[in-house]
Amino acid sequence: MQQLRKAEQRGVADFGWLHSRHSFSFGGYHDSRHMGFGPLRVINEDQVTPGAGFGKHGHQDMEIISYVISGALEHKDSIGTGSVIRPGDVQRMSAGRGIMHSEFNASKEDPVHFLQIWIIPETNGLKPSYEQKTLLDRTPTDALKLLGSRDGRDGSITIHRDVDLYGGVLAEGLNVSHPVHADRLVWVQIVHGEVSVNGQSLKAGDGLALRDQSELNFETALETELLVFDMAP
Repeated sequence: MQQLRKAEQRGVADFGWLHSRHSFSFGGYHDSRHMGFGPLRVINEDQVTPGAGFGKHGHQDMEIISYVISGALEHKDSIGTGSVIRPGDVQRMSAGRGIMHSEFNASKEDPVHFLQIWIIPETNGLKPSYEQKTLLDRTPTDALKLLGSRDGRDGSITIHRDVDLYGGVLAEGLNVSHPVHADRLVWVQIVHGEVSVNGQSLKAGDGLALRDQSELNFETALETELLVFDMAP
């Protein structure tokens, strides 16, 4: 099974300081056909103007991952974390039994462009926690890197769900394969570039849901940055 979610079909939110595209229902955008995929609940592509951002607000029982595409995102939370997230970094905040946080564009001059990702945890009521690692140098390569996993293996961030998150920048003109298990769910999200995934052409902002696949075959027409979510149902 393959199901394409085209970039232009996503929900839109525009508040002037924030322009956001929603792969799944979020906030004022609701589509009963797109409520998430397996444990993957939210993929928002956000662009925030210089100096603006999300004021202090709360979350509960959600794994929240930030992936900065360009610019810098400043984070502060109620467990004492303060950090700036930049391209190449992967951040995970476990909201657990409750956390307050804020996110602002760290620059007064340049916009910040990032993906906000929510994954439903296996267990509610976890102790809130935060993790941030620099895992990518974004040099074009011929393989994806493990960015997140349930056990934090190979230096990846820890996700409180059976989800392996891979990412990277694939060089132009590649034909490479990435193994997956047929009993798992897979979501591919394109950050930029053009690529064929198992025969399906994708471009920036597109997402592809897959089931019953034994591998992913990538054929890159251009240098392509992407994320792959390999998930237990």
